[in-house]
Amino acid sequence: MKTINVENALKLENVVFVDVRTESEYEEDNIRDAFNMPIFKNNEHNEIGTIYKMQGKHEAIQKGFDYVSYKLKDIYTQSATLVEKYDNIVIYCARGGMRSKSVVNLLSSLGVNVYQLEGGYKAYRNYVLDYLKNIMNSKEFIVVHGLTGVGKTELLKKLEEKEIDIIDLEGMAKNSGSAFGFITFDEKPPSQKRFETKIFEKMFYSKTKFLFIESESKRVGHVSVPNEIYEGIVREGYHIFLECSLENRVKRLCKDYIYKTDEEHIGILIDCINKFRKRLGNKMVDECIDLLNEGKYEEVVERYLVDYYDPLYMHSVEKYNYDQIINFDNMDKATEEAIIFHKAAMEGAIKC
Repeated sequence: MKTINVENALKLENVVFVDVRTESEYEEDNIRDAFNMPIFKNNEHNEIGTIYKMQGKHEAIQKGFDYVSYKLKDIYTQSATLVEKYDNIVIYCARGGMRSKSVVNLLSSLGVNVYQLEGGYKAYRNYVLDYLKNIMNSKEFIVVHGLTGVGKTELLKKLEEKEIDIIDLEGMAKNSGSAFGFITFDEKPPSQKRFETKIFEKMFYSKTKFLFIESESKRVGHVSVPNEIYEGIVREGYHIFLECSLENRVKRLCKDYIYKTDEEHIGILIDCINKFRKRLGNKMVDECIDLLNEGKYEEVVERYLVDYYDPLYMHSVEKYNYDQIINFDNMDKATEEAIIFHKAAMEGAIKC
């Protein structure tokens, strides 16, 4: 049986990782687009664990055979399909134990070329944590700042289309980091482990030393930015300020949060607005809800920007000396300016 460590596995060409843990283990976090081929269902795995604790290893193994036997044909069929697409298959379970070993032995006996990941997911998780703890010694962020609605995330997406390395923390967190942040995302937020894995993947596979990232607070929605990554954002380094007209900011926010909505969605917006009563007072909140119900969406958004969000975030904006100010009213021109800045940073033409 062939084994491979985490670092070497991540560097394999045309590789697929096969996660033989349960669906719930897989959903919490997994390795780089892994294919889930669970040996046990969630309830089966729990039962085997209970038998192991109460009766012993031998009895647990026997019960495991009962649950695995009827799945063997599907395991082989799925693996054979993967062999046609990938040069390397890496099997892993929680700790590099019996689940992954049994599958590797089975597939090897049938002539399938596979590896078992040493230490399983636990070894991978430790590798991710160690990597994130030390990576800012060799990587640098180009941090994009700007008031609410200027298009920071949109700029990151345009740069990614141009194959420039970026980290979209809001996209990874499935939350834009405000009271309204969950509205634009249909998917449920990730676990903290999954969030950290996504950051790791972006950095591990980045092509250059410099990655664009949006200025964020420590917490984004339900997850927290790892300490070392957050320190990399706020430290002295490369900082760009993005700006655009108030009119375009309002249009962008209306497009993202309000336009093309139904009555249920308007109800969700009203619930969010009601959360601001202590901060903004009943009078302003009631006026905003009335405007929303009247369909005067632009007026609601403009009031929130001018009276609340801009004053709130201005203090953080003023913390930094910016290497460049980019106007995002012309998005194509702004994207090109950011690419030129990135190139200059790589060539050492810009000093921190």
